[in-house]
Amino acid sequence: MNEIIIYCDGGCRGNQSDRNVGGWGAILRYGDNVKELRGGMRNTTNNVMELTAAIRALESLKSNQIPVSFYIDSAYVVNGMNSWIHGWVKKGWKNSAGKPVKNKELWIRLNELAEKQDKITFNKVKGHHGVEYNERADQLANLAMDDLENQ
Repeated sequence: MNEIIIYCDGGCRGNQSDRNVGGWGAILRYGDNVKELRGGMRNTTNNVMELTAAIRALESLKSNQIPVSFYIDSAYVVNGMNSWIHGWVKKGWKNSAGKPVKNKELWIRLNELAEKQDKITFNKVKGHHGVEYNERADQLANLAMDDLENQ
């Protein structure tokens, strides 16, 4: 069966600093076609960049009828989409401690995009362990951060 395979990564230099830079990268594969995406922003966090990578990848798709498989090294995104989000929605976007979910707007957007797909899976891969396209997504995130630092 044909499917779109997406590898994405996000990162932040100076996480928790107000002078930091963050970047994200995504690789979309469909058959022999490969598309690379990247971007970044200042004053952000690694988790925001991880979520943004997945969101931008889904926003770039032209069809929602082809199965999508994500391969991501972020347990935050994978666990969020596979487990936590269902409880958050039921509890009015509160976490298990009854506190507001961090990055709520991004989670809502990612969930909306994921629900539009006929079939979507989120799979965890080990970061920095030689997974070719995951390594490239990391490179793209770093290039985006380099771009911001050089402005």
